[in-house]
Amino acid sequence: MKIKFLTLALLLAAVTVLAQQQDESMRMKPGMTEIWDPEVPIITPGTTPTDAPSDAIVLFDGVDIGREWTNADGGEPGWLVEDGCVTVKKGTGIIKTKRVFEDFQLHIEWRSPTEVVGESQGRGNSGVFLQGRYELQVLDNYNNRTYRNGQAGSLYKQHPPLVNACKGPGEWQVYDIIYTAPRFNDDGTFFTPPTVTVLHNGVLVQNNSKLRGPTEYIGIPEYTVKKHGADGIQLQDHGNPVSFRNIWIREL
Repeated sequence: MKIKFLTLALLLAAVTVLAQQQDESMRMKPGMTEIWDPEVPIITPGTTPTDAPSDAIVLFDGVDIGREWTNADGGEPGWLVEDGCVTVKKGTGIIKTKRVFEDFQLHIEWRSPTEVVGESQGRGNSGVFLQGRYELQVLDNYNNRTYRNGQAGSLYKQHPPLVNACKGPGEWQVYDIIYTAPRFNDDGTFFTPPTVTVLHNGVLVQNNSKLRGPTEYIGIPEYTVKKHGADGIQLQDHGNPVSFRNIWIREL
């Protein structure tokens, strides 16, 4: 009888040990949620946050605007290049990148004229058009009030900036833009809208803002045209001598 009880006890002990081992094998361990491959790509950051990192495409180096940009007709840009920047030359029209993009991080620095001329929308007006159709407004809004969804840092006529972070006339200002392009259904409607995040002079002014359609000066922005794919960056000639420099982009 003692032998039977001993055998049963040993069997129960073995079952208990096996159950504990199985329970231990099923318990989550730190390594189960560690992802090692593929390794995160390594890039070299710029010396300062405004300098282009190693994986960026430099769209304007302060010298040659014709290398990456054209006018509206595909010819040489008519804007003035001097002192490391490019300045709108009234009446020459937009300039646009030769390359086309979808999702990206864009860095661009701009400066309204030192001499203050005009007010509201007539003062230091230009624009950065994402995929050639969604405008991030450029405007001198230092002590210059205008409609809130048309001031600097606005996604024109759609989203006002969270704050007015403008520097004074003649001072260089910075836009850092994170853009996710829309994706479309076969019928031309979008199933994910374009989204934009913008830092103006290091201050968040657009926080993952969703656009409802291309920029319109008059009317409600809607998708009334067929779906579009990758497209260029455009800078606007609005008749004011706004300057730009240090333009680079990272495809995401």
